[in-house]
Parts: sequence; C-alpha cells; structure tokens
Amino acid sequence: MRLTIATLALTACLVANPVPAMAQDEEAVWDNIENIHGNADGFFEVFGLLQDALMFGDPVTFGQYGLFPMAISANGEVYDVLEPEDLVDNFDMLVSADTQQAILEQDVADLIVTSEGVGIGNGAMWITNICLDDACAETQWGIFSINN
Repeated sequence: MRLTIATLALTACLVANPVPAMAQDEEAVWDNIENIHGNADGFFEVFGLLQDALMFGDPVTFGQYGLFPMAISANGEVYDVLEPEDLVDNFDMLVSADTQQAILEQDVADLIVTSEGVGIGNGAMWITNICLDDACAETQWGIFSINN
C-alpha cells in the first residue's frame, strides 16, 4: 500500500510540475559548450544563423561564418578552401544536400561537444570558438570543418 501512495504522490508531483523531456539534455549540452569553449550563447546564435542561411539558400551568409583556410571533405577528396568566395562559388559541390539537411534537422540534445569544437549533423560540420586576442577576452564562433 505504501508503494501505491508513493507512486501516486510522485505522479501528482510530475503532473503539477511538467518538465520537457529534452530540457535537461539541451541544458546539459549548453553547459558542456559553455564549460569547454565559453560563450555558448554565441554558439547558438551562429548555429541558428547557419541554419537560416541553409533554409533560405544563402551561401554568402553561410560562408561568412567560415574560419579560413578550411578543409572540406567532399566527393571523396579533401579541398583546402582558402576564402569565403571559394566556398560560395562552389557551395553545392562542397556542402552536399545530405549535409545541409543534417544541419537543418539537428536536434540540440544530439550535438557532439568535444574540446575540438561542436559537431553538427553527426560530425558533418564542426564549429569552434576561437580567441581574437591574447587574453581570449574576445572570441568568435565559426566553421572549421565540413565532412560530407
């Protein structure tokens, strides 16, 4: 009988205080990014802008967030992309439709967070936070690798 009362009490508590199932996972991902790289808010801002650029077919905006030179694996080869214009001019060849879709469909709870950066689309694209000054007081998030 005590088990039933405890179960009812727990159920009542959960119903009274519903929490989205993914909230803890997404919060943990945010915490991991913040703890490892800092400026997690900056990551999510850039990630959202990259998704918007893909959604609206805007390779120019997408290319603005590249950290060049950048290595891109596509079509069984590795390309050294030296500047944003190179990425924009060859966008459809360098960023496959499958990679674009994986980035667009990325669930925050499934991001890969390592000391190297944040993997999107099961590692199809990697973004990292770089220091802009010696004290690392100013940083910038950007794409450092695409792996089609």
